[in-house]
Amino acid sequence: MVRFRLLFAALTLWASVAAAQQDEAKEERLVLPSGLTAQLQEMLWNEPGNGLVYRFRFVAPDLTGQEDFETTMTDLEYLCNSYAVPRLSNIGPQPRQIVISIADRESEFGVINPDVTQVFEAYRLDQGGCIWEMF
Repeated sequence: MVRFRLLFAALTLWASVAAAQQDEAKEERLVLPSGLTAQLQEMLWNEPGNGLVYRFRFVAPDLTGQEDFETTMTDLEYLCNSYAVPRLSNIGPQPRQIVISIADRESEFGVINPDVTQVFEAYRLDQGGCIWEMF
């Protein structure tokens, strides 16, 4: 019972720290390899899925959806490796998957909105880096 309480306390503390860091990160503007400027909308980890999944949702107002595949993949992989991975805790639970999304405006997770242009991909961690997993 003591182990459970300690684990619960550690996870609660981790969630509090993660929420505070997320609030700070929302102000940070990131220049992507394509030249788009993006900022974090939110990071989700409690949505249902097959194992622990961290979702990093970014907004890039100049995203058109007309970008070529290679450019889009380079931006998504960049966000995974240079933004998401460094923010994973070395002491907390490691995700089975990381999903990176970029949209032209903020949107509610899981709600279809035809006015929002969005791209996303899933990655698995391997030796500290992101490996693309085709959906």
